[in-house]
Amino acid sequence: MAEYLASIYGTEKDKVNCSFYFKIGACRHGDRCSRKHVKPTFSQTLLIANMYKNPAHDPNNHMNEAQLQNDFDLFYEDVFTELASYGEIEEMVVCDNVGDHLVGNVYCQFRLEESAGNAVTSLNNRFYAGRPLYAELSPVTDFREACCRQHEISECNRGGFCNFMHLKHPSRQLRRELYEGQRLDIREKRREEMRREDEERRSRDRDYQHERSDYKASPEQSEIKQEY
Repeated sequence: MAEYLASIYGTEKDKVNCSFYFKIGACRHGDRCSRKHVKPTFSQTLLIANMYKNPAHDPNNHMNEAQLQNDFDLFYEDVFTELASYGEIEEMVVCDNVGDHLVGNVYCQFRLEESAGNAVTSLNNRFYAGRPLYAELSPVTDFREACCRQHEISECNRGGFCNFMHLKHPSRQLRRELYEGQRLDIREKRREEMRREDEERRSRDRDYQHERSDYKASPEQSEIKQEY
């Protein structure tokens, strides 16, 4: 029985835990959902709810496609750069849905759980574009399972109200620059740490040699040798 319950946990067969919350980290029913939303204590993934405001959703918007993409690229770069200060990012995605539970959601999956936890603690005391940020750890582990496959091939008939993620993508060049830049920064930080550790080791060795030299050259040692 225990094995069966474990096998259906977070799936549609699970009558206790919400499968949508488990896969997507959000549910259109919110606190009114008839199934449990089990918030993780530890996770590599954080969610910043309703952070991105897409100008295209504003009825008074007059920006063309190129301007909208440029606006999003600036947002994506800004957020990615800030989140990368907490640790190595494996993936960051932004939802383009219009449903209340997904609109503007930013998900960031770090390499380490510690990085996600530190980011959540810090971001909940921060503002962006004049609005407070609401960050929490998310149960999402695989964005492929959370995304709408029909939307990826332009065949989703639910539009922005789909209950699966419709992602807004940064330009390919920006994405490549951010992730490659992050890898270079990580390598440089590791080299710097190795150089610092090597210098500290050499400094300890020098101090040890000086102490030995001082000990051998002390007057007390000379007197002991003469008496002997």
